[in-house]
Amino acid sequence: MSTRRKARFGRIPVTDVFPVIEGGRFPAKAVAGQDVLIRATAFREGHDALAVEAVLYDPDGVERQRMPMRPGAPGLDEWLGTLRPSTEGNWTFEVEAWDDPIGTWRHDAGIKVLAGIDTELMLAEGALLFREAAAASPNPAALQAAATTLADTTLPAEARMAAASTAAVVDELSQRPLRRMVTGGGRFPLLVERDLAGRGAWYEFFPRSEGATFDPETGTYTSGTFATAAERLEAVADMGFDVIYLPPIHPIGRTFRKGPNNTLTAGEHDPGSPWAIGSAAGGHDSIHPDLGTEADFAAFVDRARNLGLEVALDLALQASPDHPWVTEHPEWFTTRADGTIAYAENPPKKYQDIYPLNFDNDPQGLSAEILRIVRLWIGRGVRIFRVDNPHTKPVGFWEWLIAQVAEEHPGTVFLAEAFTRPAMMHALGRAGFQQSYTYFTWRNTKEELAEYFTEVSRETSSYFRPNFFVNTPDILTEYLQFGGPAAFRIRAALAATASPLWGVYAGFELYEHVARPGAEEYIDNEKFQYKVRDFDTAEAEGRSLAPYLRRLNAIRADHPALGELQNLVVHPTSDDATIAYSKSRRTDAGGIPAPGAVPGTEAAPAAGQAIDTLIIVVNTDPHGAREATIDLDLDALDLRPQDLDDEGRFTVDDLVTGQSWKWGASNYVRLDPHHEPAHILHIRRGT
Repeated sequence: MSTRRKARFGRIPVTDVFPVIEGGRFPAKAVAGQDVLIRATAFREGHDALAVEAVLYDPDGVERQRMPMRPGAPGLDEWLGTLRPSTEGNWTFEVEAWDDPIGTWRHDAGIKVLAGIDTELMLAEGALLFREAAAASPNPAALQAAATTLADTTLPAEARMAAASTAAVVDELSQRPLRRMVTGGGRFPLLVERDLAGRGAWYEFFPRSEGATFDPETGTYTSGTFATAAERLEAVADMGFDVIYLPPIHPIGRTFRKGPNNTLTAGEHDPGSPWAIGSAAGGHDSIHPDLGTEADFAAFVDRARNLGLEVALDLALQASPDHPWVTEHPEWFTTRADGTIAYAENPPKKYQDIYPLNFDNDPQGLSAEILRIVRLWIGRGVRIFRVDNPHTKPVGFWEWLIAQVAEEHPGTVFLAEAFTRPAMMHALGRAGFQQSYTYFTWRNTKEELAEYFTEVSRETSSYFRPNFFVNTPDILTEYLQFGGPAAFRIRAALAATASPLWGVYAGFELYEHVARPGAEEYIDNEKFQYKVRDFDTAEAEGRSLAPYLRRLNAIRADHPALGELQNLVVHPTSDDATIAYSKSRRTDAGGIPAPGAVPGTEAAPAAGQAIDTLIIVVNTDPHGAREATIDLDLDALDLRPQDLDDEGRFTVDDLVTGQSWKWGASNYVRLDPHHEPAHILHIRRGT
């Protein structure tokens, strides 16, 4: 006797739900107030109408939002929508499909009644459907009236049909449609985190360089301190940055200490690399004596907080040969056949001043120690950690550590400094890293940027949050080395507008661009020596990019569309060096978020909704002016009739230069990188 196997498909198939990571094994990510793109395939047998909705449930399992989804590309049975979770926590979502009998009736009746086929039968069936809908509605008046009119054989067919499409009827059915055969595609996890997990502008500096002094008589430097570094915080905050990131602030080893430009021999006064952590003064839980005390660090954190900055600290899980761990826990390292401890290598590069950790000999002991260190710095006011080389540690360890920290200290943010293979970078995102460094640094052409922007905004956005750093102490690309000041403006404009997360390493605003011969990193690298900069004089004399960075961050603060990732749409251009893309986001009157920022996923804007839309056009060639025609996908711009003039054009205001133009579907631009390489255009609404 055979038994019937349980069906894998529901009454109406719902498949390929996005964002779902490995069948729900890992949660998709969002930040509070973010538009989350929901995508699914839904279809049914025959030709009857179906409808699809995205449903959002809060951490207590209570339904908080139900949004209609709209058909995607024709013929693919794809449906698109957006949800917007309002608070942090472990949310869930589901895609529901259902038979839409009124939709089927509208389609069939619209054809048959107009043609005089089965007129009375079609109108009678409509009356039954509207009575059914009225019985299920708490506000049935409009639906009852429609049912009565549809059944009134004394009226012309046209008048009876019109009663089924009044504004009151359409509004009631949009809120409470008649749903049959409701089929869910299953609930899936959505981890909603705090704003700085997915949005923010980062600024990196070395505290020892901020306020450092040079004695020309002795040829030696005196280190800056937390107190002198705190004096620089006001300028960083004034440029509009949200996070101040500090490389390691711990004692630095003396054994095999590196000298200037990564030389193997350090002089008596050379400070060494901050990433060679540990000396007789302590390890990862200690502060370098030159920088100050715990109280000095606390004062630095307080000063940053008072200026609206949050401190991010480097978490570099490695040790110098002088670290206390080396003698107390040699099992945490790799011992070679000759009895020596293996130092870090990336052949042909050698890092004799750094011992990597080995997570296989005593995983529990080492993991417990690292958790202790993270807890300690959280207790000292640090809620953001930039993790050095996380791809050289087991992914499972990160999954455990980040989950443990999140349980004890919700809102802690981890940034992965992982310039490595995509599989590892993406795995770290799934494991819990809130954000990551990216390949953006090496994507410079129009084609490369368009492809990468599409990848990170659509394909991987549910688990991989890109932080577009324009430079780092280790990375000075050829583009910046040889592109002149225009290259710096171009990279800043791209990073600040394409991703909700971006970052700058100090010196970028001074156009520092000289590389160590044969390397893609700065000469006189700050990793190995002090760097004294005069930011104020450079800005006063017009030799600083700081005003431009200030303007970019102000634009980001004023325009919520730039705080989203999934809303980026690339538009065609006729020039091979000119890239154009747009971002759009809706808010209710008063600035309260309203779903529907992802182009093509929402109906026409409701009354009272404000729409923030920007079009960014950038000349990626830092050496010469470029001319291009921009062909806009107007659907992506969320335009309303009141936004257009009699010729179907709309007004755009350049948020950098203050100029304004009338634009339409096709537009000419000329961008001279030596004057202004980018347009950041805001669509003026209601004019």
